[in-house]
Amino acid sequence: MAIVHKGATIVPTKTEMVAEWMPAQRWYHGKGHVPQLRRVGGFRFEDPEGEVGCETLLLADEAVSPAVVYQVPLTYRSAPLDGAENALLGTMEHSVLGTRWVYDAPHDPVYVAQLVETILGAGVSDEAQASVGSNALATGSSTHRVDGVVSSSNVLSGEQSNTSIICRMAARDAGPAEPLIVKVFRTLQDGDNPDVVVQSALTEEGSDRVPMALGHLSGAWDSPAGDAPMHGHLAFAQEFIPGVEDAWRVALVAAASGADFTARARDLGVVTAQIHTALAHALGTHEVTPEAREALAVSMRERYAAAVALVPELASCSAAVDRVVARVGEVHWPPLQRIHGDYHLGQVLDVPERGWVALDFEGEPLRPLAERVRPDLTARDVAGMLRSFDYAAGSVALADPPVDATDWAAACRTAFLEGYASVAGEPDADARTLTRALELDKALYEVVYEARNRPTWLPIPLGAVERLTTEEGTP
Repeated sequence: MAIVHKGATIVPTKTEMVAEWMPAQRWYHGKGHVPQLRRVGGFRFEDPEGEVGCETLLLADEAVSPAVVYQVPLTYRSAPLDGAENALLGTMEHSVLGTRWVYDAPHDPVYVAQLVETILGAGVSDEAQASVGSNALATGSSTHRVDGVVSSSNVLSGEQSNTSIICRMAARDAGPAEPLIVKVFRTLQDGDNPDVVVQSALTEEGSDRVPMALGHLSGAWDSPAGDAPMHGHLAFAQEFIPGVEDAWRVALVAAASGADFTARARDLGVVTAQIHTALAHALGTHEVTPEAREALAVSMRERYAAAVALVPELASCSAAVDRVVARVGEVHWPPLQRIHGDYHLGQVLDVPERGWVALDFEGEPLRPLAERVRPDLTARDVAGMLRSFDYAAGSVALADPPVDATDWAAACRTAFLEGYASVAGEPDADARTLTRALELDKALYEVVYEARNRPTWLPIPLGAVERLTTEEGTP
């Protein structure tokens, strides 16, 4: 057990230090707010050498409503950690231990080693230090036994919502072992994370179309609202596939050069359908409800209204959008199931001698968890990838010099749909209507995003909206 010095004073306090540091982190969602943090849980790992304190704070930020719960792992050291200057929160004065250097723990090898050991060994951390004494435990759960220890690690840069740690492993009996990657979930919500559930289910199905799931860390914390305790996933370990490019980069090179990409697009359609088939078998399907139909109609109307508010000329599409929404309510829907939820070329790796491998099954991270775990239409993933081919073409059209890849994108879209149909079966008119509607829904979302963030990219989704709201438009 880790030693806790009861009655000791710390200046500044842990929450004060985190509150000052947190607004600069990419995963902090309360931009423009000063964090108001209250501890709702936490746990410790023990350093076998007894030198480094490893503590995870689960903190509710009450500067926003409803409050958001963040996972903030910290390490406390008696001297600076070489090479970790960018991960330093600051120093605090401990009345017993003296000056302590405080680090963002994913950058600290001691924390990483204990996190991986807990997950792969299906271990249990120290008793959680919850604000109202929920006494929850953080528990590891190993999907596949990995006999190794962390030899070195580094944090991936550029992530928006999580922190991923690449871990190079060494076998316990000497020699290298296969590397893995651990995703530490920064924003916590009550319930199972879809990335863990979906990817683990596909691994259990024997699918090699996703990185192998190796295990996860779960925990509990007090509800910020003061009601029943919350439970959820805290971290997820999976196979790491080094030295590969994602499909977005591969497609961009092909689009810019005009290289034929139809065979690769067709293979991607096959892989997508295989993933959907495996998920239906592993996690089941659900009959369509009136509520599901209405939810899609409401979503499309809301996205259209948001797009018109930013791009008023889209008001001319009102009648066409109404027709698409009406048809969604009239056509036959297939059973609903778990899907990827945020599917595009950037979510697929090009792995030599293995082919396309999909990853990141969290869905849209900023959507509520209850929405992200809801069974959905497989056509949503199909529509997302169709839009991604358009974006690849649109990206090279904005390059200097510009490249017209319109025909390239159309050929890729057709090939992708052919590949998907070779596994899932030829779509009927109703299925094509749903795919078209969901592609329009995605394009409207893109209009809002680009208008707010990259106005020069607006022609890409606007062109799709025009195509999808014409009578002759097809998926």
